Amino acid sequence: MATSKAAHYPDIMLLTPVSRLTRLPAQLALIAALALLAACGGGKTTRPSPPPASAQNWPVVTPNNPQAANAVLMRAIGLVGTPYRYGGNTPESGFDCSGLVTYVYREMVDLKLPRTSRDLAAVQGPKIDPKRLAAGDLVFFGNRGNVFHVGIYVGEGRFVHAPSTGGTVRLDSLGGSYWKDHYTGAKRVLH
Repeated sequence: MATSKAAHYPDIMLLTPVSRLTRLPAQLALIAALALLAACGGGKTTRPSPPPASAQNWPVVTPNNPQAANAVLMRAIGLVGTPYRYGGNTPESGFDCSGLVTYVYREMVDLKLPRTSRDLAAVQGPKIDPKRLAAGDLVFFGNRGNVFHVGIYVGEGRFVHAPSTGGTVRLDSLGGSYWKDHYTGAKRVLH
């Protein structure tokens, strides 16, 4: 399996499963966090327990609505490789993190969600323990109680998201050190 140095995040899984994760200097991680903060907005949240570090520790949880979850996942995974664009919300224009989420849920299950990661984190719905994540749940990332990034959980500790300027929509692992350290929680929006 191929590995690749990510331009913005340490310890990530890219488009295909990666058995060996790479590390970047702390300076790049700080720059990435600042870029995400600027790209996806901020919001307050409390810090839950971190997700499990290894893929084999992720339980399989059946979604409340398996058909809707499958539709969301197939569309989100199909958008992997689409360029990142701040404010983007279509495959033609590119996506930022919340643009990807709102596009997929609107197109696949006619669910209209708020446009920013902060507002998505405030959506009414149950907060989900990391060990109870089901496909289609929204996963949030931030720092010091602020949400600055969102993705769509696909199962086995992985999520689809639009990470940063110069990047593309991709599949990453919640167990990677950057994502584990910045995980702020999850919401279930499919009922």
